[in-house]
Amino acid sequence: MKVKSALLLLVLTIATVLTGCEPLMVLDPKGPQAERQAHDILLSIGIMSFIVIVVFAILIYVLIKYRASKASPDYEPPHIEGNKWVELICVGIPVIIVTYFSIVSVQSNNIVEAKPIKYQDKDPLVIYASSSDWKWHFSYPEQNIETVNYLYIPTDRPIEFKLYSYGPITSFWIPQLGGQKYAMSDMVTTLHLAADEPGEMMGRNANFSGKGTAENTFNVTAMSEKDFDKWVKDVKKTAKPLSEKNFDELLKPGHLGQMTFTGTHLKFSPAPEHDHSPSAKPEEGQTDHSKMDMDMSDHQNHE
Repeated sequence: MKVKSALLLLVLTIATVLTGCEPLMVLDPKGPQAERQAHDILLSIGIMSFIVIVVFAILIYVLIKYRASKASPDYEPPHIEGNKWVELICVGIPVIIVTYFSIVSVQSNNIVEAKPIKYQDKDPLVIYASSSDWKWHFSYPEQNIETVNYLYIPTDRPIEFKLYSYGPITSFWIPQLGGQKYAMSDMVTTLHLAADEPGEMMGRNANFSGKGTAENTFNVTAMSEKDFDKWVKDVKKTAKPLSEKNFDELLKPGHLGQMTFTGTHLKFSPAPEHDHSPSAKPEEGQTDHSKMDMDMSDHQNHE
């Protein structure tokens, strides 16, 4: 009776605690890439749960059916060499499961590594996301602005992040938009994301990179393209220009709040030339940076 009461109390306690929990961010997707990944996670959980239930059911059946009985002391069970059907099931089912998961993983990887299918007809917004100890720098070459520790993006438009680091390897991760990807000091990695609806999200460095990793986070705000364009205009009217001296100060280890600048650091501190993405070539990466610098210079001269 005491055991039943203890189990009942445990179940009630767990249920009470879980009612106050918010949904997992990875299972609350706000974009097509994250939606695909959430689907795969739930699919994996469902298949594994089914396997666990079947195994426990078989275990209970075997324990009951073949439990110890009052047989005679001289009883000898029949000699059994094996059963080909049992061996086929024990080997075949795991092979089928692994094969199925492999196919799903390859398909999903190809989907999340490319521009979102539903936004194929739209040009991506390119954002250079670079990390330093312990902050994030977001450069918008097209808009010629830069932010620190916060990110504004338009909805219903593909976002192409160019990731690299000014320090140790970090991991760029916005759970509600997609999976994490590493940012390194000697190459650029490309991450395709998109937001389907406006809202506030959290991003962070998902890789341990020193004592300030826990606070190495940034805020993400998705908004309509109209609101995004208005924000860009407001930044150009109110924000101060980013100088090389300012940027060198920003790179020093430490924590900072949110900051906004006109201009980007790409002109005097460009991203690594090697673009580590499936569709990029080294020469193309170099050309793109040169063209970007020229476009930025022309834009500033025009202003």
